[in-house]
Amino acid sequence: MKRQKRGVPEGLWQRCPGCQNVIFRKEAERRLNVCPECEHHFYVSAQERIRQVLDEGTFEEWDQSLVPTDPLEFKDRKKRYSERLQAEQLRTGLSDAAVTGAGMIRARRVAFGVTDSAFIMGSMGSVVGERLTRLVERAAREQLPLIIISGSGGGARMHEGILSLMQMAKVSAALAQYDQQGGLFISVLTNPTMGGVAASFASLGDLVLAEPKALIGFAGPRTIKNTIHIELPKGFQTSEFLLEHGFVDRIVTRQRLKSEIAQLIDYCGK
Repeated sequence: MKRQKRGVPEGLWQRCPGCQNVIFRKEAERRLNVCPECEHHFYVSAQERIRQVLDEGTFEEWDQSLVPTDPLEFKDRKKRYSERLQAEQLRTGLSDAAVTGAGMIRARRVAFGVTDSAFIMGSMGSVVGERLTRLVERAAREQLPLIIISGSGGGARMHEGILSLMQMAKVSAALAQYDQQGGLFISVLTNPTMGGVAASFASLGDLVLAEPKALIGFAGPRTIKNTIHIELPKGFQTSEFLLEHGFVDRIVTRQRLKSEIAQLIDYCGK
């Protein structure tokens, strides 16, 4: 009797987009979804960020009852904005692109927010802006250090027009008041952090940290090249380029991020 070949179970291996090597998925997960060969940082969800950075079981979500609407009754070539929202909520399990709340980092209580590029590219709509503004205001009231991890490739959300653009100023104004009260804001930039998010709150940290090789900027490299028709510097808009030019304070790998934030709170906090 001929023995059947035993196939390799699906999902055990994945190809790294950084080095193109095929790597063992569980080994990458053990390293917080970082490639063991080239240190490429894979995308992780908002919930995974919470598990990685905050002490286990300490996260308390705030303002989850805020949900997006379709005030402009916007419709693109494919579907209505209201339909897109429902589809994204079902696909990601998120109600919008930002999750905010409080938790502990090495037993230090912090106000914590994270944006997720999986939800309409982490774009900044009214709910994202309102949740972040309330997060900043509550951090000021409770005198908490503020940590926001940004992963937004979508900038302002075009589906909401000027209502989306005004969120940049609103969150920035809240951060200015928080700063006047002596609050500590640590901004963490991940791949990608672009558009209106990079042009507002993500760049306003007292300390700006970034993951290695993250794409950070306003317009993307291809957009810039296609519009002004010049050859961009090598590595333009990467974390390393921006560190060299003083835009970020430190590049921190994902495995060290939690300890780094805890130490910075001790050094810089009240």
